[in-house]
Amino acid sequence: MTATELGELVSLNMYKSRDALNHGCIDVPSDTLIDLDRLAQAAECLKTLAHPHRLRIVEMLLTARYTVGELAEKCDIPSNIASGHLRLMQRCGFLAAERDGRNVYYKVTEPCLKKIMACVRERFAAPKGN
Repeated sequence: MTATELGELVSLNMYKSRDALNHGCIDVPSDTLIDLDRLAQAAECLKTLAHPHRLRIVEMLLTARYTVGELAEKCDIPSNIASGHLRLMQRCGFLAAERDGRNVYYKVTEPCLKKIMACVRERFAAPKGN
């Protein structure tokens, strides 16, 4: 499953009524359930995101483009580790690198990452002081 297909799955579920989500149910007819092979592909892409530093990198890249060194510094990790995280996310189609002179900048190429991060922020971002 490509990152775009994953985004389509996220979009489908994000537009369900908030009331249905709050009650733990989503009105999806059984004949429209997602094929298990496609869900397995989605799970693989989601596993790629399932790391705190990768989520932080995505969060940052949704606001601007950064070099490996800048991302590593802000995440407080070595550049080689940041580079490995970026490589994994590029393989899933989430990110792309672009050269600008001597620097290589990374940017988000999968628009649905913004929705995924919005869900993460809504669920896990506590107000300051809590």
